[in-house]
Amino acid sequence: MAKRVFLFLATNLAILVMVSIVLAVLGSLGYLDRAGGQGTLLIYCAVWGFGVSFASLLMSRWIAKRATGVQLIDGASGNADLDWLYNTVGNLTRQANLPMPEVGVYRSPEVNAFATGPSKKRSLVAVSTGLFEQMNRTEVEGVLAHEVSHIANGDMVTMTLIQGVVNAFVFYLSHVVAGIVRNFLSGDRGRGGGGGLVVYYAVYFAAQILFGLIGSMITAWFSRGREFRADAGAAGLAGAGSMIAALRRLQASTQRVDTQHRELATLKIAGGRSLMQLLATHPPLEARIAALEGRGAR
Repeated sequence: MAKRVFLFLATNLAILVMVSIVLAVLGSLGYLDRAGGQGTLLIYCAVWGFGVSFASLLMSRWIAKRATGVQLIDGASGNADLDWLYNTVGNLTRQANLPMPEVGVYRSPEVNAFATGPSKKRSLVAVSTGLFEQMNRTEVEGVLAHEVSHIANGDMVTMTLIQGVVNAFVFYLSHVVAGIVRNFLSGDRGRGGGGGLVVYYAVYFAAQILFGLIGSMITAWFSRGREFRADAGAAGLAGAGSMIAALRRLQASTQRVDTQHRELATLKIAGGRSLMQLLATHPPLEARIAALEGRGAR
């Protein structure tokens, strides 16, 4: 618990510092003054929206390693499984013309793996101990190829940009709706007061929840699409049979997918389950298998 609190505080402090610096620079250059009322608001929301996303991206590898307790490996451990894991990632990244990422293992009974990092040169591929226990090497290779495909496709940066746009519009629309409601209830655009401020922020936070939910559906839709692309990329690197075997193994192990770290759900091969399909970051395993089988048939 102490580790999670520390990571939460460190991330938010980094975001606050980054956004404050950007806004101070924009203010000193006069951009905020020249933008006018709504223009200034939109700039503030864009800086906050993209600032949150890019700060999270820049810290993603550091946060992931500490949130899950990843132990990095170098291929010279003397452990046959760990050395095979490192060398297999190396072979797959060479096929994909990528720099060698950091490779690690984290202790968890879940059957999963994830890729993260701010760029192709500073990425991380990590697998759970549960994955090694439940999958054979052919299946593990399919999982690793899937994660390497995420890196090759630049999915971390793409999702950051999409999340930044969504964040900016959620902040902006929430402010606009709150302003409209406050003005409507007051009947006087020039009237302020504590009551008007309370109404403004009450509506603002309610609107953030509503627009945030809609925004999550948008990002989840993009996330599901990238999973199909990563599966196709994995089939190209390790063979469709290896990827299909891995997904079928996941079908039998879905109860062993850890949902503790929700912030890592989109990074994992199986992700997490959702009560609402529109919020699911990953397509159903059946759909992913069918897509690969159809691809193989062609």
